[in-house]
Amino acid sequence: MKPLVFLGSARKDLGAFPKPVRSEIGFALYGAQLGDTHAKAKPMKGLPLVEIVEDHDRSTYRAVYTVKFAGAIYVLHAFQKKSKSGIATPQANMDLIRKRLKVLQAAHRAGETP
Repeated sequence: MKPLVFLGSARKDLGAFPKPVRSEIGFALYGAQLGDTHAKAKPMKGLPLVEIVEDHDRSTYRAVYTVKFAGAIYVLHAFQKKSKSGIATPQANMDLIRKRLKVLQAAHRAGETP
């Protein structure tokens, strides 16, 4: 089973989600550790990432992770979607996800752990 590695504030942010959301996302991440893909886990277009989307009490919560690096499942970001229009991930969140992915890729190339 691959370990989970949280980047930046992802662990703290996920911990702030309502308990049912934490449980569902945690179950999906556990499945990823075992090599499975949860029904709510979808690939992010154009990036080597997977996004879990969970709705609760008229709010939407998301967690973004990657399985593309040997040795661990890296959780890049967890957030509550604030935008009321459309299903796209807000640009500020995408910028943070891309930044953390670049840090992860650079660390991986250098043989380091982020």
